[in-house]
Amino acid sequence: MTDSDAQKPPIPCPDHRNEVRLVGRVSAPVTRRELPSGSTVVSVRLVVQRDPKTLPPRSAVVDTIECASWSAECHAEMERWSSGDIVEVAGALRRRFRRSESGPISRYEVEAASVRLLVDRETVSAGRTSA
Repeated sequence: MTDSDAQKPPIPCPDHRNEVRLVGRVSAPVTRRELPSGSTVVSVRLVVQRDPKTLPPRSAVVDTIECASWSAECHAEMERWSSGDIVEVAGALRRRFRRSESGPISRYEVEAASVRLLVDRETVSAGRTSA
């Protein structure tokens, strides 16, 4: 370390972040599972449209994303959702490891910390929204 290095202020390290916010359509019924540990997890699959202005040619126009929550507060809201509802999920991206018949696998999912219904499927079906 030189004298000039000692006089330089330290470079601040930014805080790491794992924050996800999704707005999309519920694509299948919400599922509830009791785990061997006694915990309950509620899961939902969202279809989220990609921004058409940023799509390269011949690319997918939607992403299908698994979301799960261990929060009783989120469970109560999620279990009211139906296929076709437009919802918001906020949380963190998690990598989960599971055993399968062909061996261990991993998947990413959003661990929901807060959720809310934005537009119900009847409103979407009636064409009263652009979703």
